[in-house]
Amino acid sequence: MSEPKPPTPTPGDTYKGWLFKWTNYIKGYQRRWFVLSNGLLSYYRSQAEMGHTCRGTINLATANIAVEDSCNFVISNGGAQTYHLKASTEVERQRWITALELAKAKAVHMQAESDDSGDECPAAPPSSGQGGGCRNLEIQSTLRTLGSKVEDLNTCNDLIVKHGSALQRSLSELEALRVSGDVGDKMKQVTERATLFRITSNAMINACRDFLSLAQSHSKRWQKALHSERDQRIRLEETLEQLAKQHNHLERAFRGATVLPSSFSNPALGNKGGVSGKGDASDEDDDNEFFDAMEDPAEFITVPADPKYHRRSGSNASGFSCETGMDDQSVNFDELSLASNPESPQTLELEPVRQRRTRIPDKPNYYLNLWSIMKNCIGKELSKIPMPVNFNEPLSMLQRLSEDLEYYELLDKAAKCQSSLEQMCYVAAFTVSSYSTTVHRTGKPFNPLLGETFELDRLKDCGYRSLCEQVSHHPPAAAHHALSEKGWTLRQEITLASKFRGKYLSIMPLGSIQCLFDKSENHYSWKKVTTTVHNIIVGKLWIDQSGEIDVVNHKTGDRCHLKFAPYSYFSRDVPRKVTGVVTDKDGKAHYVLSGTWDEKMEFSRIMQSSKGENGTEGKQRTVYQTLKAKEIWKKNPLPEGAENMYFFSSLALTLNESEEGVAPTDSRRRPDQRMMEDGRWDEANAEKQKLEEKQRIVRREREREFVKAASTPEEGAHPDNYQAMWFDKFDDPASGETLHVYKGGYWEAKEQGSWDMCPEIF
Repeated sequence: MSEPKPPTPTPGDTYKGWLFKWTNYIKGYQRRWFVLSNGLLSYYRSQAEMGHTCRGTINLATANIAVEDSCNFVISNGGAQTYHLKASTEVERQRWITALELAKAKAVHMQAESDDSGDECPAAPPSSGQGGGCRNLEIQSTLRTLGSKVEDLNTCNDLIVKHGSALQRSLSELEALRVSGDVGDKMKQVTERATLFRITSNAMINACRDFLSLAQSHSKRWQKALHSERDQRIRLEETLEQLAKQHNHLERAFRGATVLPSSFSNPALGNKGGVSGKGDASDEDDDNEFFDAMEDPAEFITVPADPKYHRRSGSNASGFSCETGMDDQSVNFDELSLASNPESPQTLELEPVRQRRTRIPDKPNYYLNLWSIMKNCIGKELSKIPMPVNFNEPLSMLQRLSEDLEYYELLDKAAKCQSSLEQMCYVAAFTVSSYSTTVHRTGKPFNPLLGETFELDRLKDCGYRSLCEQVSHHPPAAAHHALSEKGWTLRQEITLASKFRGKYLSIMPLGSIQCLFDKSENHYSWKKVTTTVHNIIVGKLWIDQSGEIDVVNHKTGDRCHLKFAPYSYFSRDVPRKVTGVVTDKDGKAHYVLSGTWDEKMEFSRIMQSSKGENGTEGKQRTVYQTLKAKEIWKKNPLPEGAENMYFFSSLALTLNESEEGVAPTDSRRRPDQRMMEDGRWDEANAEKQKLEEKQRIVRREREREFVKAASTPEEGAHPDNYQAMWFDKFDDPASGETLHVYKGGYWEAKEQGSWDMCPEIF
């Protein structure tokens, strides 16, 4: 099997992971974070709840574990608690089953070792049923018998002590007698007491013999039963492994003999939607397999392509340039080709890379009455609401924009692509990846002050550097420019429109993002989707992304239509699902993208398309025959302890790190933001109010100057028309949009240390 065999947990191990737990018929299966530790299986709604709120715990020592199908299993402790669980793949389910069985055996073993009897008690098998109950009754009966024998021994011991003391007194009195007439009575008394002592001693000896015999016989039986159970478990594990292999071989043989759609054939997306079918696909990573892309019932469905396409795809010159080989090999080939390219922008001399920080101070836990602040803000623009730093995270909006470069490698790979359609797949994956950092980030970034900047210089580390500037205050707008040595340029201007609706907060990014590649001269543009923050007043905050994105190549006419499905209580799809289709200028589909915006994306080449059956709304859906799906992007794991550090990624932890030589307007120099990061929230709130009031004074002065010059107004003069330091407005002829683009001069000013022209805003 392609999946590596999971390591066998050792005593003290903790097994963690995401599973889907059945809640009710309205919500269906919900994603929960499960933790297996010390024989207890606990679950939480998210990893952040592990420190304070446990939603449920079940003791595996008394629980039964049953497998329902390829991905589902049930854990029950006899009726009081029952968990219906579902894993994302069959392999993941088997890992959990193995970990649960081992934890159950260890829990029973530890419970038996702590018993006063000192004898081991065998673990009942999961499927023992009523036999396990009978065995428990037998053990309880044996323990009661042994307990009564111990009571007999205690009684005999008391009698021996009593009669022995009486016999000793009689012998002492007999020695003290001087009158021979009393000797007969005393001798008779001594004889009676000696007889009682002998009878009691014999009873004590017999009771000890019975107890020892009973204990030895049952101890041998329990030891034998324990060894038998262990041997049986090992045989069952070996049998289960053989059956799983046979099952996979049969499924591959079945798919090779038919061309019927199969359900969940992609193991990574098995629970994220697909064509409905009878069988579940295996988790084998075989080149002869064909996998389904995700299903969008409203637009299209996908089915495996005919094997003849797979045989031809290796020599198809128009295909995906990196798809003909194995996934890992294709990446290595790309890296080798880049390394061997004399034109590649790589330095010949190795320079030491700066070690950046991996932690920030933990977020303090301050109480705040949310309703007292929000009740007067319903329907207002979010940027005009005075908010305390309790709702913030210690980063500015400019730094959040720079976080879009978390997965810059996707653009590096796109710059090397020969095909524009191939390049489109990487650009689309980069578009989705920019949302992965928002899944747990419920804190609001600081609103930048007018003229505030932020530089992200990763030229030595990653080959790019970027600059952001707040170019407008009403409405708030930020311009961003990033330039890479690998041959791409990213620029964007984002204006946020937000409304508080009482129960949720909607954030609508306005403006566009553009990406230009030097070698191919391809020019891409797209917009962002709507972000919604739910449970503002009551409940746990959670974030959803919804809407549609059209990534357009203005040079070739290629287009990728991405759809971010909104979360629904009644949907059977996995939350945060994203689907997309890459088409050329004639509208012909070439690739299907599928995945989730918080985990990973995959693509698959379309070999043939046709019109299928009508959907639920009567709309005829397109059926795409696709090759095996391959991973194009996967989210990086969060650093350890991220739940205590605002759920920052590794990149986000470094954004507010102090650096020498940055502009005096850089967000790193903002005092209220620095105070919040250090945990001094009261001081940060006071400083934040000072900065905002200072900005209002500057704006009022600008308005007065505008009024004085109103008699001879210049063209375009307006108090809101601020002249940015490093960006100029530009009418883009390709996209037809107007945006601020970098005009140059910043990095030269940094090298010279000349910041005299920068305004004093902090």
